[in-house]
Amino acid sequence: MDEQKTGTPATEAQKIEMHKEKGEDKVTRMGTAPIGKLMLEFSIPAVAAVVLNSLYNVIDSIFLGQAMGEIGLAATQVAFPIMTIVNAFAILAGNGGNSLAAILLGERRKDDAERALGNSVTVMIIVSIAAAIYATFWIDPLLILVGATDATLPYARTFIQIIIYGMMICNISFGVNNFIRTAGAPNLALWTTVAGTVVCVILNYLFVMVFGWGVAGSASATIIGQAVTAVMVLWYFVSPRSSAPFKLRLRNLAIDPKICKRLIELGLAPFGLQAAMAVTQVISNMLLASLGAADPIGIDGALASIGVVSKITGVVFFPALGIAIAAQPILGFNTGARKYRRVLRTLYVALGAATAILTTFFILIHIFPEQIISVFGVESSLMHFAVWALIVQTALIPLISVQVISSNYFQATGQPLKSAFLSLTRQLIFLLPAFLVTPTLIPSLFSGMTPLMGYCFAFPIADGLSVLLSACLLIIEIRKQHRRIAEAEAKGAVTK
Repeated sequence: MDEQKTGTPATEAQKIEMHKEKGEDKVTRMGTAPIGKLMLEFSIPAVAAVVLNSLYNVIDSIFLGQAMGEIGLAATQVAFPIMTIVNAFAILAGNGGNSLAAILLGERRKDDAERALGNSVTVMIIVSIAAAIYATFWIDPLLILVGATDATLPYARTFIQIIIYGMMICNISFGVNNFIRTAGAPNLALWTTVAGTVVCVILNYLFVMVFGWGVAGSASATIIGQAVTAVMVLWYFVSPRSSAPFKLRLRNLAIDPKICKRLIELGLAPFGLQAAMAVTQVISNMLLASLGAADPIGIDGALASIGVVSKITGVVFFPALGIAIAAQPILGFNTGARKYRRVLRTLYVALGAATAILTTFFILIHIFPEQIISVFGVESSLMHFAVWALIVQTALIPLISVQVISSNYFQATGQPLKSAFLSLTRQLIFLLPAFLVTPTLIPSLFSGMTPLMGYCFAFPIADGLSVLLSACLLIIEIRKQHRRIAEAEAKGAVTK
């Protein structure tokens, strides 16, 4: 079939078949190649891609902060919970379908893997249409609920409506991109994201700083950047010339109840994490409005300061999430193939890499907090509090790797309930009670602390509790895997 082997030029059909075989080899190697090599190959583009995706919100905040000051930062902070919900539905279909596809490919069920991809796209389209209808008629009450003031409401409304009208583009850009990693092409997944992010940065500069279009320009730049990525992602899965080992086919867009149910189950954990983040952000904004009103920096000052801190901690958190996402197809494929030793080795490598990354960011934050915050154009009157809040909220960041990796491990290995529960602990189950307690408790224990400063301690408390619980469940799971290995080897099965 190869030109060099046959001595004759390959036909177009033969070239397509060669691409197909090459793509299938990229998938099967997840069950044979060294784990360290695979994780390195998958992690670098996955971390870069996740960070770049997270930078869309950061880029908006940087340009709007520089152009509009406190009011621009406050408006994006108000819109942030709704944007998180937008991403949550992309993750529900994208990560859930991606995890299912990896398991199905490990079981050599390619047709079902293609149905998982098609059903994921359909779910994204349905959710996007519903969200656009909601944004048209009922967006103001939601923005007021999440903390919009009279000053920020018009800006937040304009920003979020443009984002939601482009939600279908964002969902395909982020959600379907996950499948490229499962298709064994992590570098392509990175470059599709790089292209969109570069376009977003350039257009943000032009629309906001040059043309003066404010929040409308920033939101439009975001959607156009995501559209660039979406086109590249879709082309990879529909082009007959691509090496994708499974394709997006029109017939697979029809809902398959069994496939759809399974992908939603597997997507519940990351969806729960994003939804919990959104709920937490809503309650956080409401609490900040109350605490800020009684603090010298005021409501918009509190929203702007904590908004910047949230963006920074998000950028810090997402590399660890990138490691977890890189491990997912490897974990899923080897779980489906019953190669339990490879599953455990992938888990250990992911834990080590995520911990190293978070520790590095922890050191940088605590050495250069003011320099990092100044990038967002934070006003001098807010700088002291913003620096203090950043240091407190990131106190236990190096340990978060345990919670992030364990949650994604359970998702990738087909245990969605455990994954969903762990996803909710850090962002909801532990954090919300801490929000209610720390603004009162911390000032009563330490003189000179204000309720707004006490609020910041809720984050390391929730981090510590979620890490402890995650570690306990992970230890139990590791023991189960060792028992599976022993049983398989007793029967003469290969578990390498």
